This record gives sequence, C-alpha cells and structure tokens, in this order.
Amino acid sequence: MKIQVLVATVEANVIMLAEHMNLSTEAVICNQCHEYGCQEFEHRGKKITAFALNERGVGLNRNNALMRADCDVCVFADEDIVYDDDYAEKVAQEFERDPKADILMFNVEATAGRRTYENARHRRVRWYNYGRYPTYSMCARTESLRKANVWFSMLFGGGAKYSSGEDTLFLHDCLQKGLVIKAVPVSIGHEKSREGEESTWFKGYNEKYFYDRGVLYRYLYGIWARPLALRFLLAHRKLMCRELTLWKCYALMKKGIREA
Repeated sequence: MKIQVLVATVEANVIMLAEHMNLSTEAVICNQCHEYGCQEFEHRGKKITAFALNERGVGLNRNNALMRADCDVCVFADEDIVYDDDYAEKVAQEFERDPKADILMFNVEATAGRRTYENARHRRVRWYNYGRYPTYSMCARTESLRKANVWFSMLFGGGAKYSSGEDTLFLHDCLQKGLVIKAVPVSIGHEKSREGEESTWFKGYNEKYFYDRGVLYRYLYGIWARPLALRFLLAHRKLMCRELTLWKCYALMKKGIREA
C-alpha cells in the first residue's frame, strides 16, 4: 500500500519541514509563497515532491496537493503536525482491516484549547457527528476521492474569503457522494505547540466570525441553517457571546445565511 502525506504550508523551508514533521513516507508539499517552482528530494529514502505556488487559500493548496497525489492512501496534513515513527504502518493496517472504508479519521493530539474530538472506539462517521473532525485527522483512499470527484472549497479557510470550514464542507460533500467514513481509536501524531503564533484566520469572536459562520451554515444545512445557528450560539454563548450579545451574533449569522 503506497501512502503519501499531502502537506499544506505557507512560506516554509520544505527540507526542514520534512524533518520537523517526522515524515517517513513519500509526500507532496504545496508551499504557498512568492514564487513558482518544483523540487524533488529524498528524505529517509523516500521521495518528497515540493511545489512552490504564488497563491493563497488553504482549500486551493490542498487541492493542488490532491491533484498531484499518485498513491493508494493520502494522509492530509498541516505544517505543524508531527507524526509518530510508525504512522505509515498504523494507517496501512487500519485500511487493510476495513476494506470498505473510503476515509478513516485518526487521532491526532491537538494543542491545549484546540481539541474538538477523540476517537475512543471504531465508529461510523455520519451526518450528526462529522463536523468535529479537522482535515489533519483524515486519511483517504485516493481512488475513492477521484471517483466521487470531491475537492476542497476555495471559498472557506485560511487565506480565502470566508474564515474557516473547508474541512467540514469536504466531509459534507464526501457523505453526500456516499463515501464510507469511519473513525478509528488509533493515534498517528500530534500538533506542535502554537504558543506565541498568530492564527491565520481566527481574530476573535467578532462580526466577521459570525457572518462567515452563517455563510458556512447555509452551505452545510440549507433550510435548517437558522435553527441550527441559534442552537450553536446557545450551546457556546458563554465563550463566544462576550463582546457581542447573543442576539447580535444571531443577527450576523442570519445575515450570512441570507446573503449566501
């Protein structure tokens, strides 16, 4: 089983990045910077192909890597993920264990305050629980993605028009196309500490955050966007509705839903 890591990064030294991420498989690195080019090099005996692209947008970056993947299973990655020494064996073993799975969501330990999920057992990922998973937890059969013709949205995520949500939309489209997604209680790496680093998209729970969230909810939930937006705000009001009132936040989300 050929495994490739598809890395989305910005302004990176790609040779050092391969070492920092502890890559032990082939990889396709798409590095958004101020030039265009391609280089190939070996890291631990495996081929790394790195593309320099004078572009912005994490969805576009992931699509560029996915278009160039030539593997059985692709592992989606961010630049701040550090993989376990045996990640390739773990990924291969789980896909061999479940030949009907198109996508597997692995445990990747997030930094403090960023954890959104933890797989405690094998389970199916469905409409009611797919929204908790980040892209870097995802490994997929490349052929399944090609047959379903699913790609990352270029409207959402860091560097795009709307703040975040490209990962959730991708899983939404995969489910819509009938792909089988499962979560597995297997850890393959961890996220490096981001202490002192500024987020590329999160600037606080401001007006843009709630407006963009409304746009995302319209894409995800259609006619159910408004009630689910209110449910979201009620569930997180203590954290999110400190600077703006709950009803102001809801008005902003409704504006995003309406204009989407």
